[in-house]
Amino acid sequence: MIDVSDLAKSYGPIEALRGVSFQISAGEIVGLLGPNGAGKTTIMKILTGYLQPDEGSVLVDGLDVVTDTREVQEMIGYLPENAPLYPELSIQAYLRMMAELRQVADEEQTEYLSEAVYATGLAGAGAAAEGASLLTRPIGQLSKGYRQRVGLAQAILHRPRLLILDEPTLGLDPTQIVEVRGLIRRLAERSTILFSTHILSEVEALCDRVIILINGQVKADARLSELAATSDAVLVLEEEQAGVESGLQSLDGVQGVELARTADGYPVYRVIGEGASDGGNLCPAIYDLARGRGWPLRELRRDERTLETVFNQLATEGDTEL
Repeated sequence: MIDVSDLAKSYGPIEALRGVSFQISAGEIVGLLGPNGAGKTTIMKILTGYLQPDEGSVLVDGLDVVTDTREVQEMIGYLPENAPLYPELSIQAYLRMMAELRQVADEEQTEYLSEAVYATGLAGAGAAAEGASLLTRPIGQLSKGYRQRVGLAQAILHRPRLLILDEPTLGLDPTQIVEVRGLIRRLAERSTILFSTHILSEVEALCDRVIILINGQVKADARLSELAATSDAVLVLEEEQAGVESGLQSLDGVQGVELARTADGYPVYRVIGEGASDGGNLCPAIYDLARGRGWPLRELRRDERTLETVFNQLATEGDTEL
C-alpha cells in the first residue's frame, strides 16, 4: 500500500529526513514512533502530497505521490496534528462541507455522514452528555476531546483506503484516549493505518509493527514481537548452588552471567547471549545443564525487552540500527 524509498527532506540547513525507506502492506496498523523533531510529521506531509521530497520516491497503491497527487489524496484520510476545523461552523455543517470537498455524491452524503458521526462517538450516550443538539453546536464550543473526534470524523468521512493520523490522541484525557484507540482498531477492519506518536504505550496498545524514527532516519522497522526477542535468559533457583555461574558461562553462545535476587530472596541469574536480538534461545541448554547438575529450579524463561528499552537504546546509541 505504501512504498517509501530513500526519502530525504531538508529545511534550509536542517536535515529532517535522511534516506528513509519502508513499506506498509494493505490492512496493517503501523506506528511511526519517535521523539519530537524526529521527522514524523514531515513524512506524513510528504505521504499526503502536502510537501515534496528533495530526494527519493513515495508510492501509494502504486501511484507516485508527486506526479499523481490528486489520485493519491482521494484515497487518503488525514488527521494532522492540529485538526483542520472551523470553529464558527457546527459539526453538521462542517462535515457536510468536507463531504462536498471529498466529492461524496449527494445521494450518499447522509449515509456517509451518519456512519462517520456514529463511528467517532459524536452521536450516542457520550455525545448526549455534551448536549442534546451536539451536531448543531459550533465546533469552537466543544471540548478538546470532541474537537479531536470531529477531526477524525472528517478523516474517515469518505471511507478512505489509507488513514494517516498525526498524534491522534494528543491532548486527550485517559478516557478519551481509550475511546480513540478503540476507534482506530475498528477502522483497521477496512483501512490501512499509519499513525505517528511519541507515546510508547500507544504503539504497544494498537500496533503489531513499529517504525522507529530518530534524527530523520529509520532506526528500527519490525514487529513488536521481533523487537522484544533477545537471546538472553533468566534462571531462578530455590537456593544458591556452587558452580552455577561458571557452569552457565561454559555454555555455547553465552557472553556473560549476572547474579541478582528476587524480592523474596531467591537467586536470579541473567544469562546474556551473544547478540541480544539474534533470536537464539539459550533456555533448552540451560535446562539440560540445571537438570544434569541437580539445581533446584524455580523458574526459567527467555528474557524480553520492552519497547521502552529498545527505544532508549536506539536513542542513545547514535547510528545503531535494529
